[in-house]
Amino acid sequence: MKKVFLSLAVIATLTVVSCKQTDAAATEAVDSTATEVVDTAAQVVDSAAQVVDSAAQAVEGAAEKVEEAADAAKK
Repeated sequence: MKKVFLSLAVIATLTVVSCKQTDAAATEAVDSTATEVVDTAAQVVDSAAQVVDSAAQAVEGAAEKVEEAADAAKK
């Protein structure tokens, strides 16, 4: 009977250790994937900010041209 309990205890211990190692590997994989996703999202946001800045510059340039045309039309 002692051998049965000892065997069950060994199996339970191995199962717990194995599950903890699997959980650690899964957590590490999720962490690395999340980091990659955040980095990619940051790059997309930076690219979008550059596009917005370019558009703002184009709008400012167009506004200046409209003002110049309006001033020329008044003269």
